Order: sequence, then structure tokens, then C-alpha cells
Amino acid sequence: MSVVSEIDEADWALWRGFLTMHRDLMRELDGRLQRDAGISQADYSVLLTLFDATDRRLRPGALGEALGWEKSRLSHQLTRMAARGLVERAECTTDGRGSWVVLTRDGRRTLLHALRDHAASIRSLFLDALGPDEKRAMARASERVLERLDEAAGREATERAAS
Repeated sequence: MSVVSEIDEADWALWRGFLTMHRDLMRELDGRLQRDAGISQADYSVLLTLFDATDRRLRPGALGEALGWEKSRLSHQLTRMAARGLVERAECTTDGRGSWVVLTRDGRRTLLHALRDHAASIRSLFLDALGPDEKRAMARASERVLERLDEAAGREATERAAS
């Protein structure tokens, strides 16, 4: 296979190590959120995004964009969270067809309860495992990969528009 031969053994090991680390770290962080705050990583992401938003509300499209989620995933997640009283949907007075996703008082309380323990878990499981040089290297690498992804998305959008 020519594609496989373009990546040497050391790079494959790096890639597999990265994937395993990410999977296991997310699994552990999610388990701790479930145990400590009774919410999932997905719940936490929605709550935090709404908490940071102006007036603690966002249009569904803007929320999906901020999270990088497909419309159907967001819709299902919001339905589950609304049933638990963490978010609510409100009509948009300026657009009769539109709506807002609003952080509720219970959602805010749940997020604030989760924040301290979640931050401590991120610190102990990830940040404290890295030295200052490793943190800078990871930050630089993350920026470069994200730039490449943005460039690829821009090229794809241009190609779609041209066809």
C-alpha cells in the first residue's frame, strides 16, 4: 500500500499514541464529570459554551458552530438537556421562525458545580504531566494542525462553490 508506506513506523507509533491518549483522557474526564457532577462531557461543552455567551444564550446554529457539531447531534443533545432542565428553548422575538438556546438557572448551577473538579482533573491528568517546553511544543503543534485544517476547509469550500 503506497499510502501506508508514506508514514514510517515511528510516525505511526506517534499517531497511535496520540489517539490512545486522547481517547483515554476523554474517557476519564467524562467518567469524572458523570461521577462528580452528573453530566457528560457533551453536557459540559454545551453548558460552558452557553455560559460564555452574551446573555447566556445562543441561536442553535451558532451553538452548533461553536461546538463543531452536526445539526442532528445538537438537536438530540439539547432535547435531552432540556428534559433535565439544564437548557431551554426560547422564541426569538426578532425572527418568528428562529429560537434561542438558553442556559437555565439549574444549568448554570450544574456547570459551576462541575467547573472546579473538572479543572482540577484537567490539571492533574494532563497539564501536570507536561513540562513547560512540552506545553509550548504542544501549543505550537496544535496551532499548526488547526491552521492546516482551516486551509483544507477553505479549499473545499472554494471547490464546492466553483462546481
